[in-house]
Amino acid sequence: MSRVAALIFDFNGTLSHDEPVLCAVYQELFAEEGRPLSESAYYEQLCGLSEEAIIAGWLGVEGEPLARLIEQRIGRYIERAADGSTVLAATRAALRYAAERVPVAICSGAFRAEIEPVLDGAGISSLISFLVTADDVIAGKPAPDGYLLATERLGAPPEAIVAFEDTEAGVVSAKAAGLRCLAVRSTLPADRLCEADELVDRIDVDVVKRLLG
Repeated sequence: MSRVAALIFDFNGTLSHDEPVLCAVYQELFAEEGRPLSESAYYEQLCGLSEEAIIAGWLGVEGEPLARLIEQRIGRYIERAADGSTVLAATRAALRYAAERVPVAICSGAFRAEIEPVLDGAGISSLISFLVTADDVIAGKPAPDGYLLATERLGAPPEAIVAFEDTEAGVVSAKAAGLRCLAVRSTLPADRLCEADELVDRIDVDVVKRLLG
């Protein structure tokens, strides 16, 4: 097995423990648009997809209406999460440990405008080498485009990079890009994450230390 040269973290639900926040925001937004969303439908059908795919898929909108709803979604999310409280203390410590040893990146289906305030609020922006977000690719997860771009920027062979994910779409995306993938049992049942190389209960220093040796 190759020595780990870099780590890439998914954002929503992985680096930021915020899937309940996202679910609540989508429920509010979709109810206002006349197509309510249940919690079970969110977790069974939508979580892990890009924002555009979630909103367009559920409401059947595109163009200006889609752009307007994405802007509203981002604003509501920032109101709830910009203080950084969704990034757990154990995760912050793991990031600090990792960033002292290898490059650490984020690959997310969310937009930069909503990720950066949370990183700032959690005091971890300086630990992240770069972000690949929905602003940077056309096809979101489960397509591998984001991870392929992140791998290119890291300049390391894919087999030497470990991705952290929390959803099926994310795992499929990372594996399709040739990366090793650890799935965190924080959002979905373990049986939906079975394509990952390993399952972990949380991201902490012990997990990262074991990976980096």
